[in-house]
Amino acid sequence: MRKDQRLSRILHILVHMEAHKEPVTSRQISEMLTTNPVVVRQLMGRLRECGYVRTTQGRSGGWTLHRALKDITFLEIYQIFGETSLFTIGLTDEHSDCLIEKSINAELETAMDEAGALLLARFNVLTLDRLKRGFPA
Repeated sequence: MRKDQRLSRILHILVHMEAHKEPVTSRQISEMLTTNPVVVRQLMGRLRECGYVRTTQGRSGGWTLHRALKDITFLEIYQIFGETSLFTIGLTDEHSDCLIEKSINAELETAMDEAGALLLARFNVLTLDRLKRGFPA
């Protein structure tokens, strides 16, 4: 199963943006992430709609942060892009009448729900400024 990398990629972009004094273009971001500028514009457009970044037009235009990293939590960014599955472990339903399978699914679901709640609680207290610790200004 393919992993959803949007959260880590968006966090990466936002921390880089703070380091730049000038607006960052979609092309620059796409080169950072090794992806297409169209994909970047889609991601950044969603962040703009939610008030995290803004755009400037013209020759020196591009994307800039609208909020300080210290005021943005991991959870906020996670929620913007549709709360995807936190885990790649899946439940089976091939033998839905099988009591063993039902028992396994129930235990796995409970464990994943508990772990997910802990992870989201942690996301809610982690701010993006934490990501730049240990790096030169």
